[in-house]
Amino acid sequence: MIIEPAEIFKVLSVETRVKILELLKANGALGVKDISGKLGITPPAVSQHLKILKQAGLVRSERQGYWIPYSINEEAMEGCREILNEVCSCGCQGTGKFKEQELSRASLEALKNYEIELQNELNKVRRRVSEIEPE
Repeated sequence: MIIEPAEIFKVLSVETRVKILELLKANGALGVKDISGKLGITPPAVSQHLKILKQAGLVRSERQGYWIPYSINEEAMEGCREILNEVCSCGCQGTGKFKEQELSRASLEALKNYEIELQNELNKVRRRVSEIEPE
């Protein structure tokens, strides 16, 4: 079943669902009770949000005995990124870089904002590398 982009973004318009995706991205597969404890909402509420996320194809699950771990559907999330890239107004076309012709036409303000975004991304990458790099 193919979900229309507008429907996927309706699903993502609920803050709790975005928080669930962030948790799954940061922690890997989690069960309803784990998600519930981390977000401070009831297991039935988590189950309802997961049901909607699963129907939209953004998460997947596979029963393992009594435990049902939920994880992000990477392909679906990549599809969301591609949809956003199509409407991106910075000129990067999803590469994270300005296209050469856009670079020459970009305003000083746009370039400075882009520089700040890149610096923030670089800082995040450096923090993550230092977290996982062996001493």
